[in-house]
Amino acid sequence: MTGATNGVGLGTARALTQAGAHVILAVRNTALGEQRAAEMGGSTSVVELDLANLASVRSFAEKIDDDVDVLINNAGALSQYRTETVDGFETTIGTNLLGPFVLTNLLFGRIRSTIVNVGSDAHRSATLRIDDLHLRNTSWNVMGAYARSKLAVMLWGLELDRRLRAAGSPVVAQLVHPGWVASNLSHVSDKPLMSLVHRGVQAVGGVLANDIDQGAAPTLYCLSEPIPPGSYVGVDGRFGLRGGPVLIGRSAVACDYELAARLVDVAEKETGSTLPV
Repeated sequence: MTGATNGVGLGTARALTQAGAHVILAVRNTALGEQRAAEMGGSTSVVELDLANLASVRSFAEKIDDDVDVLINNAGALSQYRTETVDGFETTIGTNLLGPFVLTNLLFGRIRSTIVNVGSDAHRSATLRIDDLHLRNTSWNVMGAYARSKLAVMLWGLELDRRLRAAGSPVVAQLVHPGWVASNLSHVSDKPLMSLVHRGVQAVGGVLANDIDQGAAPTLYCLSEPIPPGSYVGVDGRFGLRGGPVLIGRSAVACDYELAARLVDVAEKETGSTLPV
């Protein structure tokens, strides 16, 4: 699983190892990954993966020899400024969508059961221009870029589910919203102002948000409960902030199959990667 060193990813990895699963921690910082693996115990392996670099994604896929029961795409990056990846993608959508997109396509032949993509209810506030996916001609801000990347993840999940069903694949795709989780997601900079904002978010989150174990529950729900393929699992609390896992609805835009197909077509062309079904 990706994003396993902090936040929801750490909580999910820890729960899976405690349940007896072997968990591959796909992480950018392997030293921190080894530390987390030692702390959680159980059966784990740590493999380097930088989702903002497609060469790293391809290298990671080549290192995975065995079948994978479950792939959990848990990327949720924020960036203080608009930057681009080494592949020329806007960093937020490159990390949260295009990296996981390629990873899933490359590993698909070895996935036996389930793909879980971690979306977000932040998608409800987003708009997505397919013709300006990297915000070169559109104004950029931190949370706007994050929200639109998560809308893109929701749409990818919609089209992924459609393709798997059409192909009669035994693999199931699910989407989850972990609620507002008290993690380090808001920590996008060490500069004084942004660090102050991060501390403020953390303080409020400690009262109103799920902890990382509760944030992991929607993903675990997808793996343990007999829910329909293509479900969207969130939390049952008010405004989707906290609570236990439950099936929830998504925005009208996130249900647009035509838009989803167009997005995946663009992602395929930009990355040179397709789902082998």
